Amino acid sequence: MFLAQIVAARVPSRMLSMFVRNAELLKFLTVGAIAFVTTSVLFFGLKWTVLEGKPVTANVVAVLIATVVSYVLNSEWAFTARGGRARRHEAALFFLVASVGMVINQLPLAVSSYLFQLRTPHVSILVENIADFVSATIIGTLLATVFRWWAMRKFVFLDPVRPDLELDEPMSETRA
Repeated sequence: MFLAQIVAARVPSRMLSMFVRNAELLKFLTVGAIAFVTTSVLFFGLKWTVLEGKPVTANVVAVLIATVVSYVLNSEWAFTARGGRARRHEAALFFLVASVGMVINQLPLAVSSYLFQLRTPHVSILVENIADFVSATIIGTLLATVFRWWAMRKFVFLDPVRPDLELDEPMSETRA
């Protein structure tokens, strides 16, 4: 039995219908969670090693890698019911939206690091890492996620193709 069938058998029917109605959002949030973990692990891994003292650069690299993972998962799983664009066009729009999302994601970290000076030696290493986590990983990600959800549905992955809306008979072309 597939995992989805096992879960569906155990979920109350009212809740299951809500999950089905919001399946696309739930898939998008799942992809986002995977990208979030990827970004967090890479950000702190880079920040504490090869990009020490360069938190914004470390976060940009982490977000870029997570964005590629996100594109593959969103196009192949979360938004599979949508379509209508050539893959190259879809990918270009996705990465354009993701770039704007990345700028949105970096703003709280840049403000925290450079405007508020929450960097060593001005603050302890613990305060710096907590500020980086809150500003980049929580605030930045939340702001960027809201933007991406709106923009992906509006510009990248078009409305689902609905064959049931097609007319059975073509309209006659009469001219007055």
